[in-house]
Amino acid sequence: MAHPVSAFQAAYISIEVLIALVSVPGNILVIWAVKMNQALRDATFCFIVSLAVADVAVGALVIPLAIIINIGPQTEFYSCLMVACPVLILTESSILALLAIAVDRYLRVKIPVRYKSVVTPQRAVVAIACCWIVSFLVGLTPMFGWNNLNKMRRTQELNASHTEFVIKCQFETVISMEYMVYFNFFVWVLPPLLLMLLIYLEVFNLIRKQLNKKVSSSSNDPQKYYGKELKIAKSLALVLFLFVLSWLPLHILNCITLFCPSCETPHILTYIAIFLTHGNSAMNPIVYAFRIKKFRTAFLQIWNQYFCCKTNKNASTTTAELGN
Repeated sequence: MAHPVSAFQAAYISIEVLIALVSVPGNILVIWAVKMNQALRDATFCFIVSLAVADVAVGALVIPLAIIINIGPQTEFYSCLMVACPVLILTESSILALLAIAVDRYLRVKIPVRYKSVVTPQRAVVAIACCWIVSFLVGLTPMFGWNNLNKMRRTQELNASHTEFVIKCQFETVISMEYMVYFNFFVWVLPPLLLMLLIYLEVFNLIRKQLNKKVSSSSNDPQKYYGKELKIAKSLALVLFLFVLSWLPLHILNCITLFCPSCETPHILTYIAIFLTHGNSAMNPIVYAFRIKKFRTAFLQIWNQYFCCKTNKNASTTTAELGN
């Protein structure tokens, strides 16, 4: 029989639902804006759509699954493992999308004249597909055997060959901390984040050099071209910073759990870290709206045209503004 939900769990569920209600519509709006407007149809915004898809999935899939895990139902081991793995897939997808965005911004300022011939829509689609394939491989690694099944069987002194047993479904019960720290964090989270930091530092360095030297570019006005690139790079670097700020606390707690088993981590810190990771999915549309003019204008166009029933004249005006 299911245990009644405590007041603390009710508060947790309410916050998670609130995050999902902000994350899902906000990121759908991002995807909608890119689909509607030709001005948002370059490689950078394709990678942003990939990031938004992952964020929609966090709100629509991961948060409901996290609520189930928090309640801790009794279930078979691999059923619980299937509930725990989606967050690993989507986290890696977000990281790789951010890395692709960083590389794209670097190429824009490093080879502005040849950029469009190098970064074609077809290559962007292939890059996005590769990011998702890698994400599934990394996130589903626990399903392939790197999990706590044998550890639990030894603990419960069960026959490992034939016996299936029911467990209380919780993330740390089925996911190995060795996998989370050594493989997930040290290989697939930390190195890409450090690489992105170096890329953005080089992007800002290149832009400032070009602004100072006023070298020729694909634009008729180098100052205007690199000035716009600087603004967009700052906005996307902010997205990266918020991602790091949201995800590092949970990975640090995982490291403490692995390297200091005797250390007592307050549950409230764990919940705050979880809220940060899920809340990150709701932050990006807000950043785009306030920091990137093309997105802001596209959002207003969608709002006026589909929700406020404005005239086509107003919609045409905002569409024209997007090209600027």
